Amino acid sequence: MTLSQKLRQMNGSNDLHELRRKYGILGNPFPASNQFFQNDHFRLDADDKVENYISEFVGNRRSRAIVIKGTQGVGKTNFMRYFESEIQSALQSFQRIYVVKYVADPEASFSGTTRKVLDELGNSHLSKLTKRLCDNGKPIGVANNLDVRVALKRLCQAYGTSVETNVQQLFMQWIRGSNVLKEHRVMLGVQFRLDTVESTTAALRDLVCVSAEAKVLGGVFLLLDELEKQDGALRPMAVVRYLSALRAIIDALNLGLFLMIAITPDALIRYSAALPALRGRLENQVELFPLKNSDQAVSLASYYLDNAKAKARVTHPEYNSTIARDILSREELEMCFVKLWKQRLARADDGVRQREYLHKLHELCESRIRESG
Repeated sequence: MTLSQKLRQMNGSNDLHELRRKYGILGNPFPASNQFFQNDHFRLDADDKVENYISEFVGNRRSRAIVIKGTQGVGKTNFMRYFESEIQSALQSFQRIYVVKYVADPEASFSGTTRKVLDELGNSHLSKLTKRLCDNGKPIGVANNLDVRVALKRLCQAYGTSVETNVQQLFMQWIRGSNVLKEHRVMLGVQFRLDTVESTTAALRDLVCVSAEAKVLGGVFLLLDELEKQDGALRPMAVVRYLSALRAIIDALNLGLFLMIAITPDALIRYSAALPALRGRLENQVELFPLKNSDQAVSLASYYLDNAKAKARVTHPEYNSTIARDILSREELEMCFVKLWKQRLARADDGVRQREYLHKLHELCESRIRESG
């Protein structure tokens, strides 16, 4: 049967729909290996640890850096994307603004990450901050950089005038590291370009601290994923510069920064050796582990199956999931794990990677659907 025939058969038949009704699900319950976003989240002990760290940060605003450590395929990216969504959702009702920025792939230079955070703040944040500073300019004094203090005062002077938007744009250009032109000197009063990682980090620190002191900004959540890629893409000195900038932003922001880093254990060891001063900043570690036995594997798979049935009941109450049989039996779930457990020996892994296991189940389900349909 050709592809066209298969697609026409699917489009003109209710077989697949009936098949899903039989199993009490609306689609393949298991995510493929390339599916990282909006997956169902299987709760782990690690969740409690991270939630406690976040609660402490929101409560006292003291900056914290935590490491999500785990080998490739154990679910670090899913874990990070889940908490990105959870943090955004949980903080919606708070009066203060919280910036939540997830970076999937690290920039070649840390200044690129700094600019992304500044972009997340943007003109709308500047407007709220300026309005608050117009009422009370005292928070400007917590900025260390003279140019930052002068520029913030110029923003206040321009507030509510015809040049307000222009001054905001010039401020964002300058704080992101653009060349200082005549209009920046005239309109903002700044004299020096922020052309180093240290200067842009310090300027970000000042903006965050002033915003927090003015009670406009609650804090910045910065989630950096796949940090081990730096080691493969950059030369050793470039990696050290990146790590130095990472350490600098941790040291610069004593208040207002929640930094969450996902990295493999071997990369963490290499980075700590390359820049020993970074090691002390990354003591808070949360480890994700691969699947070690069939009970863990079946629990993970059953969670996805149960969630799929629950979603089906919400949209189609007539689906009686309580009596529908699973599209994959427990024996099949265990057999899939056992096969991967044997294969892991060739890679010297200490367990089965969740991503690989779920992908195999995804393929088995797709095969079962095609055969039955």
